[in-house]
Amino acid sequence: MNRRSFCSALLALTACATTTRDTRPHDHDAGDGPQTDHSPHVADVAAARDFASANNAFGFELWRATRRPGNLAIAPASVSLALGMTWAGARGETAAQMGKVLHMTDVPAMAASMGEQLAQWNDPSHGAYQLSVVDRLFGEQTASFEPEFLALMKDRFAAPLEPVDFIRGFEAARARINGWVERETKDRIVDLLPAGSLDSDTRLVLTNAVYFKGDWLHPFDPDATYPGEFFVDGRTAKTVKRMRQVTQLAYASTDALQIVELPYQGEHLALDLVLPKQRDGLDALEQTLDADGLAKLLGALAPTMVELTIPKFKLEMPSSLALKDALIELGMPLAFTGGADFTGMSKTIKPLFIDQVFHKTFVAVDEKGTEAAAATAVVMRTESAMVEPEGVAFLADHPFLFVLRDTRSGAVLFIGHVADPSS
Repeated sequence: MNRRSFCSALLALTACATTTRDTRPHDHDAGDGPQTDHSPHVADVAAARDFASANNAFGFELWRATRRPGNLAIAPASVSLALGMTWAGARGETAAQMGKVLHMTDVPAMAASMGEQLAQWNDPSHGAYQLSVVDRLFGEQTASFEPEFLALMKDRFAAPLEPVDFIRGFEAARARINGWVERETKDRIVDLLPAGSLDSDTRLVLTNAVYFKGDWLHPFDPDATYPGEFFVDGRTAKTVKRMRQVTQLAYASTDALQIVELPYQGEHLALDLVLPKQRDGLDALEQTLDADGLAKLLGALAPTMVELTIPKFKLEMPSSLALKDALIELGMPLAFTGGADFTGMSKTIKPLFIDQVFHKTFVAVDEKGTEAAAATAVVMRTESAMVEPEGVAFLADHPFLFVLRDTRSGAVLFIGHVADPSS
């Protein structure tokens, strides 16, 4: 499948995209620092779509810059929120570069949109699934941060500042941050910040954590799960556990691919599976599919009786992704240098720049539903060291792409591909 034929297939489709959902609060020990606000105001769904649009465009570009052979997933919303908070404190050319990469232009308007999306996701009134998307700042206790910046973080992102001792106890601070992430993700994201990621020059870590657990609207019968072949590279067959059901689902196809949507209970979120018709077609699909292409595919979905066969799978990253190189490649190099301008965060810490962005995900799909978690940490430091009817058949027996998204705002929470379900 070449780029021209795939793009032509997408252009032949018409339509739109959709939106989002919400979550339940977590309990915290009284001594666990500032408490995260899990019950924000009632959200404006339309306002949240501005963030969803920017997030999806950035997410697919980041996916193309980070994808690699083997199983992998990223959580665009987590990265967008963590970097969006960081961008809010940038000024001048630093802010311009970051805004272009993130597809964001106006800080107050976009911060408001992100706040509305967070309000939707963290609304505890929706009990059909669990969804929590939370933010927190961990700042050096002796450092001075701009009151306006801290107010924006608290008001729009429900992100309090927790003072920690990076100068004399950076390893203890790293354990503190990792512990917060583990609790917020039900222990699915462990050691987000690896050893050596912080030191005495660290001044601020902006963090985001996402946790989702939802049951299928149409669950699979475990008794129908059976061993079958999966062609891990389009050629080599492996035996995996395959789930099967025949039901009415939203479905569409082109000359190059099939797409089917699996809704979760509550119908605010769904998992879209995009299967190339060629067994070795995943690479070509991923090179051409972007946010606009996904929107066209989603707009073409129609109720269809589908004989659905997909593998059970679990994607668990052994180590965090370091996103610095990918973000520089996408067009924001200045933020990672001593010439960065983050005076919107602090006018007294000079220089202040991004040292690294760490990201980690977990996704598990079985007969009952999906559990997914992700976290992102933007580590900022000062200068002192070097910086580095008749039904259709949908048989996913070869590598495929998946997108977990909010069906109200359209925001993509996770993008991933399954290369080998047996791994």
